[in-house]
Amino acid sequence: MENLIWATLFFIAIHLVISGTRLRGAILGVVGEKIYMALFSIASLVGIVWMVRAYPDARAAAEMLWEPPKALLDSAPLIMLIVFLLVVIGALTPNPTALMTKGHIKRDDAVKGITRITRHPVMWGFGLWGLMHMAVNGHSAAVILFGGLAFTALAGTLAIDSKRAKAYGDQWQKFKAQTSNIPLAALITGRTKFKWAEISWWRPLIALVLYVVFLMGHRGLFGVSPIPGMGS
Repeated sequence: MENLIWATLFFIAIHLVISGTRLRGAILGVVGEKIYMALFSIASLVGIVWMVRAYPDARAAAEMLWEPPKALLDSAPLIMLIVFLLVVIGALTPNPTALMTKGHIKRDDAVKGITRITRHPVMWGFGLWGLMHMAVNGHSAAVILFGGLAFTALAGTLAIDSKRAKAYGDQWQKFKAQTSNIPLAALITGRTKFKWAEISWWRPLIALVLYVVFLMGHRGLFGVSPIPGMGS
């Protein structure tokens, strides 16, 4: 269990302590953006591999903390569909909060498509994925791994907002005023209006195809079926 804890703390530190604080700027000043991004990517991969390798042993020694409710288990496939829509559509939509999109915030259509739902669709998708997997497992190893990943993703939205505010100034404030971090908040408060045409048909289609592949392959990859009644 300790190995998983250290692996998760390492992953959180990379994304929130180093990338989300002044340490990032200090390192950038020494090595430059390209080398920094390469090192960050390598460190992130190391953290993920470390967590994945540590999880089975931690799972074997884990303590059951709660019994997952049947209603949650039954709704898991629907939750994962929402996850795929957020992550895939978000990844395929230009967004000033994403990496390598510095010039996009200057465009008149910077607020477009899924950014009208949340300006952090990918992060919220991963956050929802982590929370759901933590809840449906109910043991201490899942709390550490999936809870840690969910925390990194959702806290990361705040770190990204802070960095973009410093980098883009008034342009960011204009973008922020028309969007929301919390999904649907900007729509509910009338700060923006959803436009299906901006989503287009091909982005949800790609998400659905990947989702079906996920449903078919999940049991083979992880030994557990996400579909109720299909066995463990």
